[in-house]
Amino acid sequence: MKNGSYFPGRGTLVEETFLKGKAEGKAEGQRRSILRLLEMRGIPVSDSQRARINGCTAPRTLDHWLERAFSATHADELFRGEPAAGQEDGR
Repeated sequence: MKNGSYFPGRGTLVEETFLKGKAEGKAEGQRRSILRLLEMRGIPVSDSQRARINGCTAPRTLDHWLERAFSATHADELFRGEPAAGQEDGR
């Protein structure tokens, strides 16, 4: 059983494609949530910061940024000590 999935045809390319799409959808939701939270808190986001957020595919990084978005006073606080956008972290 891969990733706790009960997908018909487990271990097939179809399942792998499905799980990849599911992960990409989650990352898209996280990116939107980060940007929306910053917007709702009145924190300006530059074009380069927006591009970095939108370019990130690493789940752990997105989780970390989302957590920081609740308390950050400037958008650049999200990125302190973080790897470059889009780096995969094995999740």
